[in-house]
Amino acid sequence: MLTYPIPMVPGPVSVPREVMEAYLVDYGSADIEVEFLDLYRQTVRQMQVLMGTRNDVVLHTGEGMIALWGALKSVLVPGDKVLAVSTGIFGSGIGAMAQSIGAEVRTIQYGFNQTLDDLEEVEIAVREFKPKMITVVHCETPSGTLNPIQALGALKVKYEIPLLYMDCVASMAGTPVESDAWHVDLALGGSQKALSAPPSMSMVAVSDAAWRVMEQVGYVGYDALLPLRRAADTPGQFPYTPNWHGVAALHTAARMILNTEGFSACIQRHAEVAQAAREGLMALGLALFYAEGAIPSPTVTAVNVPQGWKWEDFDAALRAKGLVVGGSYGPMAGNVFRLGHMGSQARMDLVTQALDVIAAVI
Repeated sequence: MLTYPIPMVPGPVSVPREVMEAYLVDYGSADIEVEFLDLYRQTVRQMQVLMGTRNDVVLHTGEGMIALWGALKSVLVPGDKVLAVSTGIFGSGIGAMAQSIGAEVRTIQYGFNQTLDDLEEVEIAVREFKPKMITVVHCETPSGTLNPIQALGALKVKYEIPLLYMDCVASMAGTPVESDAWHVDLALGGSQKALSAPPSMSMVAVSDAAWRVMEQVGYVGYDALLPLRRAADTPGQFPYTPNWHGVAALHTAARMILNTEGFSACIQRHAEVAQAAREGLMALGLALFYAEGAIPSPTVTAVNVPQGWKWEDFDAALRAKGLVVGGSYGPMAGNVFRLGHMGSQARMDLVTQALDVIAAVI
């Protein structure tokens, strides 16, 4: 099995030993044990802090995509209108997911190296298209960008759009997420990014408005959210066997952020490490992927592959020196590489080592 001493992939990230130890404990049957229900509720409260919400949070077994799919299928029926506001692969991908389950989708596509700024085209579409739901990605991991959501939430309120759906898988726990202040009805997270847990859990913050829509839709598949609404109230209510190990690892990871380090310190650490990474890369003569005025993410930095290099050769040269980074997708594939400085990898020493390796290779 290959391992690398300088892990800088943009997720799944390195998992701290304390978090992994949650998987070494023998637990009982989670769905009928009061101790599990207590742990589940405690973990929900932690997620509420990290997601900036007082709304209900449900915990799903499975990595972030189960949250994205489950939320869509829980609130949409064929013919519903969805406005996908996209600045990258995942933003447009969510629109395609909604379309695949029968929704009528209109996509407002920004450049993949841009972030949301002028919302005039979005406002026109909201006014004319009158969608049931607006979808957006907070951190576009393949592009290394961070979208401001507040103005989009204000449009949702202004035009009385029923639902706002936000993917914050790669941003939560690494930068402020204010779901309630941004009027988000479905905030979708995952365990394997800045939370630094294995890719085994996802979480969805659900507004009262979203619950009402779910009751009307009545979706009951494995990834449905509605059956989980009151599952932790009493034993035996979960629609499937819950992942006690996954919840315990998630709880431990969140405790390390909120109690051991402190949430503000964690956010500051990510910001400082990200800035050091960007400055160091530019000092080496490398070009960051972002367009002028775009907001770079505190959790991942996207960089153009150096001139004269093929991505495969560059990647191999970095790995030969112990550094593993990420490539990218779609139009960025082969042209962009990414440093994932999120969660346990948001460390100044790792960034320094990574920059040293890149300098030696180029």
